[in-house]
Amino acid sequence: MRKLVLLFVLALGTIATQAQTPTASSKIGYADVDYIFSQMPEAKQIETELNSTQTALKKQIDSKVQEFQTKLAAYQKELNTMLDAVRQNTERELQQLQENLQKLQQDAQTTIDNKRTQLMEPVYKKVGKAIEDVAKENGYTFVLNQQIGG
Repeated sequence: MRKLVLLFVLALGTIATQAQTPTASSKIGYADVDYIFSQMPEAKQIETELNSTQTALKKQIDSKVQEFQTKLAAYQKELNTMLDAVRQNTERELQQLQENLQKLQQDAQTTIDNKRTQLMEPVYKKVGKAIEDVAKENGYTFVLNQQIGG
């Protein structure tokens, strides 16, 4: 891990600081955290797990969509022969199904976002620690990187 990070911490140059001593300097590097992450074995595991979660949630949503479409088709087919009380009850049921479907879609997105955060947080900490270690070992005063997932 440290070797991988070391490869991507590039010296951008030495900048003389205007501190108290004119001979003091800063060493600045850059780390591409997203690239480092993409090269880690954990990246494929996380991607696989997220895809699995997405597939399971999509299957649930598709099932509810099919149920809604089936009941809507039956309602539209029998609309002209329904009693008012039955029609009103069916319309309420369809509206409730539609609201449940929207809630399920929102909950699915929240679940995926939470899962991604749960899986990525330890990896980003690991990468951050490795960058810090390499920076300290090589005398970098600053290491610049893109802002990472939160």
